[in-house]
Amino acid sequence: MGQSILPPDGGDDKIQPVDLKAALEERYLAYALSTIMHRALPDVRDGLKPVHRRIVHAMRVLRLDPGQGYKKCARIVGDVMGKFHPHGDASIYDALVRLSQDFAIRYPLVDGQGNFGNIDGDSPAAMRYTEARMTDVATLLLEGIDQDAVDFRPTYNEEDEEPIVLPGAFPNLLANGSSGIAVGMATSIPPHNAHELCDAALHLIKHPDAPVEKLVEFVIGPDFPTGGIIIDDRATILEAYKTGRGGFRVRAKWEQEDLGRGGYQIVITEIPYLVQKSRLVEKIAELLIARKLPLLEDVRDESAEDIRLVLVPKSRTVDPTILMESLFKLTELESRISLNMNVLSMGKVPRVMALNEVLREWLDHRREVLLRRSRFRLAAIDRRLEILGGYLIAYLNIDEVIRIIREEDEPKQVMMARFSLTDLQAESILNMRLRSLRKLEEFEIKTEYDGLTAEKASIEALLASDEKQWQTVSWEIGEVKKTFAKATEIGRRRTQFAEAPETDDQAIQHAMIEKEPVTVVISEKGWIRALKGHMSDVSGLTFKEGDALKIAFPAQTTDRLLLLTTGGKAYTLGADKLPGGRGHGEPLRIIIDMENDQDVLTAFVHDPSRKLLLSSQAGNGFVIAETELVANTRKGKQIMNVSMPDEAKLVVPVEGDHVAIVGDNRKLLVFPLNQIPEMTRGKGVRLQRYKDGGVSDIRCFALETGLTWDDSAGRNFTRTKEELVEWLGERASAGRPVPRGFPRSGKFSG
Repeated sequence: MGQSILPPDGGDDKIQPVDLKAALEERYLAYALSTIMHRALPDVRDGLKPVHRRIVHAMRVLRLDPGQGYKKCARIVGDVMGKFHPHGDASIYDALVRLSQDFAIRYPLVDGQGNFGNIDGDSPAAMRYTEARMTDVATLLLEGIDQDAVDFRPTYNEEDEEPIVLPGAFPNLLANGSSGIAVGMATSIPPHNAHELCDAALHLIKHPDAPVEKLVEFVIGPDFPTGGIIIDDRATILEAYKTGRGGFRVRAKWEQEDLGRGGYQIVITEIPYLVQKSRLVEKIAELLIARKLPLLEDVRDESAEDIRLVLVPKSRTVDPTILMESLFKLTELESRISLNMNVLSMGKVPRVMALNEVLREWLDHRREVLLRRSRFRLAAIDRRLEILGGYLIAYLNIDEVIRIIREEDEPKQVMMARFSLTDLQAESILNMRLRSLRKLEEFEIKTEYDGLTAEKASIEALLASDEKQWQTVSWEIGEVKKTFAKATEIGRRRTQFAEAPETDDQAIQHAMIEKEPVTVVISEKGWIRALKGHMSDVSGLTFKEGDALKIAFPAQTTDRLLLLTTGGKAYTLGADKLPGGRGHGEPLRIIIDMENDQDVLTAFVHDPSRKLLLSSQAGNGFVIAETELVANTRKGKQIMNVSMPDEAKLVVPVEGDHVAIVGDNRKLLVFPLNQIPEMTRGKGVRLQRYKDGGVSDIRCFALETGLTWDDSAGRNFTRTKEELVEWLGERASAGRPVPRGFPRSGKFSG
């Protein structure tokens, strides 16, 4: 323990104390920037991330043009990894495979031969078995790369060079889309139709200030390689393109196939983008087994090259639209594709861009590429003209040139002095072949010289005129548009647009639940369960010690149940979601957020056509439509405002035109129903006046048919309109003592 933990030389061995927080921040920021810039976000100009750009560049170096033979993917991956991309071979091969999958990418950049995976999510074959070459789209992206169109930078080991960005003659960012997760930011761009993008770009060249509203007339929405139907409205799509953020709801394309005799089956021919077909079929089968799709009998995958999923309905009477709507709600037959146009602007700054900004930067890049290629060509023409000028002088003085070459020790210097030639001209003359001395050559040189001079003039005119530059860019885009026109097989629009059909939510809800009879049982202490079948006798039910039955009523699993508490709150429960009849069920307080000082007042099956009369213990009440009681959250909905010691006491269905109310003081009052207001929430109005005590029972009835009640012995009494005259009064009166024969319990039903 006596040894020092410091280095023997006293600790000044180049060790620097560094603040840990600052060091971590600096390193994490460096990592985040590296991820954003060199891994996850695409460049707005060519729409590629570094790995894809390096794959395409490596294929160019390997001369894998569309017309050439294929090469093993292992060879391509090896070159990419060894020369340009210092990461794992698996990640490079995954990226290469995706670039070739026509169900994952709208305009593939790689033409693959062999097993490159499929829409069922099966893996591709190993890279030693598969072969690849570039497609026409990839050659468009590379067009002009050997003409100084873009800057190059040293590769990771500085042995080679790689392009910072590709010339990008194809609107790749939007046409093929992109997705990636960086640090603190992500990108998600769906694919689009190249024909539409070219139209929008051409419009933007003519009208540089064109708003997104105008461009959306050309780019009407994404165009997924797997087709499908987008069901968003135009306003939502416009908003997404204006802000660069949003999403698109995509549904499978389906049709009804007639089987004769009124029978039918549904055939799905297109599924949403990025959905694995096999997983989708599995999920539908799981829901079938779990009895969540009572309208569906069976699902079959009859796909070959194309997609064909067959859905068999339970019976011919099933409404196909409601069946499909229930499937759209529960499965990936409807999927949301997000839009987050977070890209590297000018290859440096990550930001979310709108549609017009993305197209604008692509056009500016195309113009920059045009200018650079033109300057490169101009330099090449100047060099060639210089050489041709030397050749002409040589032809005019051919004998003298031959003499100098034969007799002089330093022919180059002598020729340069004798004919005022440049170094390049003299070198070119010395390198000429003897066969070039034939008489015809002089004429050919003059023709080439004139042609190049004219080309030089046109390039100089182009470089001097913005208008001519944009005309050339327009022409180039027009050529791309012709290649990928909607009339061609690759260019046709695959994704369609439609409005989602108007359907009854209640019917769809029912379509997702197997309809079965149940008996709902709630105990005094607030335990709930649903027993299978409708029980006529509930006396045999068992409860926990000290607990007993409070309410039991029949329902169907497709019903919604309304539950009211003494605190005046309403809750909604799905009958299919209740715990089963084994044991004692579950406490209601687990299912809904019910205050501890409140109890269940009543529960019943929701009937949207009904109205109810609510009353508190103190005799305040109001009428409410039953639809207003529906609450969509665990927290419920406050309906009746009551404060202790008062609490909600009675819930009575509204019928007829009069109300009979009896208090704890055994006084009865009858008054017109229309004196009670209809409300959606509140304390209500006074129904009957008491000195002490509160309300005992209420009944709504039609005065013409009279008021009925049952006594404890089960006998039925009716008082006619004439017999009730002395109890008729105004709301909030005290009433008169109950008539003879009224039950001792103070309730209308014994």
